[in-house]
Amino acid sequence: MISSPHRSPDERPGGALRDLSADVSERAAPSSSRTSSETPGVLVIACGALAHELKAIVDLNGLDDLTVECLPANLHNRPSEIPDAVRARIDRARAVAPERPILVGYADCGTGGLLDTVVAGYDGVEMLGGAHCYEFFATSPRFAEIQDAEIGSFYLTDFLVKHFDRMVWEGLGLDRHPELLPMYFGNYTRCVFLAQSDDATLVADAEAAAERLGLSLLIERTGYGELETTLVEVGRRPR
Repeated sequence: MISSPHRSPDERPGGALRDLSADVSERAAPSSSRTSSETPGVLVIACGALAHELKAIVDLNGLDDLTVECLPANLHNRPSEIPDAVRARIDRARAVAPERPILVGYADCGTGGLLDTVVAGYDGVEMLGGAHCYEFFATSPRFAEIQDAEIGSFYLTDFLVKHFDRMVWEGLGLDRHPELLPMYFGNYTRCVFLAQSDDATLVADAEAAAERLGLSLLIERTGYGELETTLVEVGRRPR
């Protein structure tokens, strides 16, 4: 699913592959030795939190026409910085190849529509649809069902489970101020683990994370959802 510009932001409170992030701990090895300036086809400028999933999708589907470059994963916790970071990377790419198609591997992701505005300012640039990665992993209809069933849901993905301490616990300052836990999570009623893989270790880690937050746990196995269908559609589009 690819977004159209000017999508209303959600107001609820998550080829070759190069990792441009200094803070993504699980670095995906390039599936090609070519750099983006040497590689024809679509450039995907993506969230570093998706690096593992993007490499898997590219490899599984033989999407040799895609080159994926990841921005820092910790922008997940600083969404106001995403639009400028994406704009800078688009401008660098267009300086080398002005006509190259680009897919921005972010949904709105808490930017309040500002990322849509950035993307709408370029010809030949698209972005993922939906409000956030939780929606495109679960697919929009299923995410709406989960959220409507229990609005006080806190979401985890494979990446957030693997990096729960750094991205959630330390990211919210709970390692320094555990007394803030009720303030942050007092209105949540459950934790939903949107699992991209079938990994018993991650399930156990998700259970431990939910327990630390004082929440029950629902496990929803999503696979790669609309992230995969979008990349396949873009990667196989006639050019």
